[in-house]
Formats: sequence, C-alpha cells, structure tokens
Amino acid sequence: MAFSNAISTFRTNLRQNYWLQIFIGVFLGVWISTLVGTSDVNNWILENTLVFLFLAFLIITFKRFQFSDLSYLLICIYLCLHVYGSKYTYAENPFGYWLQDIFHWQRNHYDRIVHYSFGFLLAYPLRELFLNWFKFPKLAAWALPIEVTLSVSGLYELIEWAVADVFFPAQGNAYLGTQGDIWDAQKDMFMATLGAVVATTIVSTIKAAMKIK
Repeated sequence: MAFSNAISTFRTNLRQNYWLQIFIGVFLGVWISTLVGTSDVNNWILENTLVFLFLAFLIITFKRFQFSDLSYLLICIYLCLHVYGSKYTYAENPFGYWLQDIFHWQRNHYDRIVHYSFGFLLAYPLRELFLNWFKFPKLAAWALPIEVTLSVSGLYELIEWAVADVFFPAQGNAYLGTQGDIWDAQKDMFMATLGAVVATTIVSTIKAAMKIK
C-alpha cells in the first residue's frame, strides 16, 4: 500500500510538495550548469527549445492537472539527461565517451541513451496523463504511451532535419549528432519505442502483482 500511495498521491500546493521542490531545484542546478559550461551556446539553445516548451506546459497546467511525485521524478531525470547532452553536444558527450571506452563501442552512444530514456522514463507520466487527466480506459492508457512515444520520436526526427538542413545549416552536424550513421534517425526512434515498451511492461507487471490501479 505504501507504493500505491506514493505513486497515486497528488498535491495541489507547491509549497507543501517538498519532493517537487527538490526535483525543481536539482533540475535548475543541472540546467544552469550546462549553460555556464557549454562548448557551443548556439547548439545549447537549439537543444533546449523543446525543454522550454515542455516546462511551459507543466507550469501552465499545474494548477489544474498534476502528476504524481513518481512521475515528476522520472520527468526530472529525463530532463537532466537531455540538458546534460546539450552541454557538449550529444556526439561529444564525455559520459558517452567514457562508456565507449569501457564497452569498446564504435561510437559515442549518449544520444541513444537519451532516446531510450525518453520512452523508458516518460511512459509512466504519459499513462497518468491519459488515465487520470483524460479518463481514458486502462487499456488505452497503457497502449497510448507506446504509440505516442513512436509518433513523437518520428516528429522529433523531422524537426531535427528541418532545423539542421533548412533553418540552421551551420549547426546541422552538431545538432544531429549522427556520427556518420545513415540509419541514426531510425535507430533513435527504435530506442525510444523500446524504452516505452520496457517501462510499460515493468509497471504493468508490478501493478498486476500488487493489484493496484
């Protein structure tokens, strides 16, 4: 029951939600550090455009709709991973290089990690959105996060193409971070969808075992 209460509790007052305050503080600290230490300000701005829009959505809807503390934690982790990538560009990310050396990979896979995290970390918040905000049936609330992840991933790849090839060609290579892989977009979409499938499977198994909503 403790787990059920933790993931189902919604607070209406930010001042009373200490966990959310911590998440906000951690993210802002990471976000500011990525701007201060970035090696490419123009790329940082491009990479963070969608972050600004996403945060605006969370702020505008907060008084009417709120996520659980677990969802806010998952969102915080994902945003931190994303903005950390924008600090150095994804292709030049130091953590990715460290993993490349450890596992003897052929390329810096930090971008793959973030794409996978997009599906894995945001599938549960999406489920909450469809189930608690829109009152969709449970089956739809489980299937839609996977479908939305695939759709948004495809849309994001189109946005990347437009930004890199049409609007800001000078930043194209740094923004795309394909590292010479012609199938980079397809692999990114696959990783995000796989993350959503894994997350949905894990959470559905836990909830079924605990017999909670």
